Amino acid sequence: MNAKTTHTPGDLSDFVAEVFASLARKDQRATSSYYLQGLMLEGRRKSMQPMAQRLGIDHQRLQQFVSTSPWPVEPVRKALATRAIDLIEPAAWVVDDTGFVKDGNASPGVARQYSGTLGKVGNVQIGVSVHAVTDAASCPLNWRLFLPASWDETTANSEERRALIRQRRAKALIPAEIGHRPKWELACQMIDELHDWGVNPPVVVADAGYGDNGAFRTALTTRGLEYVVQVKGASSVHPGDVVFDAPEYSGFGRPKKPGYRTPPVQAQELAQSLPIAQYPPVSWRQGSKNTLTSRFAAVRVRPANRNLPRNDDGTLPACWLLVEWPSPAGRPTDYWLSTLPEDTPIEQLVRLGKIRWRIEHD
Repeated sequence: MNAKTTHTPGDLSDFVAEVFASLARKDQRATSSYYLQGLMLEGRRKSMQPMAQRLGIDHQRLQQFVSTSPWPVEPVRKALATRAIDLIEPAAWVVDDTGFVKDGNASPGVARQYSGTLGKVGNVQIGVSVHAVTDAASCPLNWRLFLPASWDETTANSEERRALIRQRRAKALIPAEIGHRPKWELACQMIDELHDWGVNPPVVVADAGYGDNGAFRTALTTRGLEYVVQVKGASSVHPGDVVFDAPEYSGFGRPKKPGYRTPPVQAQELAQSLPIAQYPPVSWRQGSKNTLTSRFAAVRVRPANRNLPRNDDGTLPACWLLVEWPSPAGRPTDYWLSTLPEDTPIEQLVRLGKIRWRIEHD
């Protein structure tokens, strides 16, 4: 979170008592307080030995608490998530992933893979996370370690390779039931867990790494969740008012099924076909120097990705296509799809489409 507040010495004790109330043993609750102090005190290095040195305790006590002490993490994470939501009152939940650069190959889930944090392929671990976000603050609510296929023995094509993966997993202490799952599935898993904890998103926001995936968007809709997700300009869409009907029967052969008279187009093609008058200037937040403003258009479309579920009458569901076309640019630069209601003001669509900046800032 990014908020300046004043705390009393008793605040941390109260916080520890609330968040770690599920810990059964007194010594675990005491060590949890030391661990939080170590994370919050000044000092750049937050590994066990530097923190223990600053606290004046044995580093093995902290190491055992985090790594091997048998206490369930789920009740603690539930307490943290619900407290954060009560404090922040989020405007959205943002799905994101972060790369952590590693030198070797022993850390769980490390592999040469693309990292948005680096902007290139690197030797990284990737964590997928869900954040509560407002224009002024953010806080992670849930997180998962992404396990690449190279760490899952079920993806290996030889017994020798499977044995090596099992050995590697055993050294990294990865539970047998944890296997490779796409990042969007991990995001849905976390949202489901948060739902089980009694909290639900006002709206889900994500970048094109998730938004371009029709299965992810469908999973959100199936759960009754609205979204504002970024997509690429190559995404296929029909205009919202495209004609859907059955061709007139000629009397020969089988009657043709109802369908769209025209093929879908790319979002960027549709965006460039709109008159410039449909791109009014919209401001979404105050920057460090000026109010951030750009030109946006919002039109109703019907996404036409493969395997998208259809309405009962065979039509594709309609949603918003939000397009940004900055005035200096020769073409549109960014695209979002949103299932927010038809009467949603464009200012709200823009604000939520841009709200991901908060977690990048924090």
